[in-house]
Amino acid sequence: MYRRVLLKISGEALSTAERPVCFEKIEKTALDVKKLYDAGMQIGIVTGGGNIMRGRDTVAQDRSRMDNMGMLATAINALALQDCLIRLGVPSVVMSAVPMHRFCDEFTARGAVEALENGKVVLFAAGSGCPYFSTDTAATLRALEIKADALLLAKNVDAVYSADPKKDPNAKRYSHLTYRKVLEDQLQATDLTAITLCREQGMPILVFALKEIERVAAGEAVGTRIDGTEE
Repeated sequence: MYRRVLLKISGEALSTAERPVCFEKIEKTALDVKKLYDAGMQIGIVTGGGNIMRGRDTVAQDRSRMDNMGMLATAINALALQDCLIRLGVPSVVMSAVPMHRFCDEFTARGAVEALENGKVVLFAAGSGCPYFSTDTAATLRALEIKADALLLAKNVDAVYSADPKKDPNAKRYSHLTYRKVLEDQLQATDLTAITLCREQGMPILVFALKEIERVAAGEAVGTRIDGTEE
């Protein structure tokens, strides 16, 4: 059971094919977050922005500018998720790596930790505040800054596999991996910068399907745990 976690949620979890920002999906995600909150966890959240804009998918354009647009997309998602959390009775605050005082607070590690200790869910917007870095890397940074017990990566698949399980029926499912194994085999758990940073700082990672978050809250073994422990 974790006391404090950083939960990374993809932008796609907040959308449908027809609606890039779908409040029905966002409210469902907020209900999932509430399960962790009700279990007594302190929760920081980084949302992706891929449902609205993802910089790396627009290579024909200026990458830096596209990444800036992606950071704004994460702020939209964070504000939408905050709205649903508050309506569910879960106190929350949005902190942005890029100053936008009319919409959310400015991020500081000290302010985030204080908010967590006061029982608020903290949503971190605008990624790392810098282009060329993914929201997975931003989630790793925030997990380290708030001294989280683990980085929780809620994905569309239930674990890390040796290949895409939708394309390869023989793909091996892992319940445990080392940072070294992920790097050596180039497994698609998270991006290279994020996994390297977690390895250097000893930050454990749990990769799981968002629909199994209640089992995470109950302390059950789900998904794939990535750490420095050899088998």
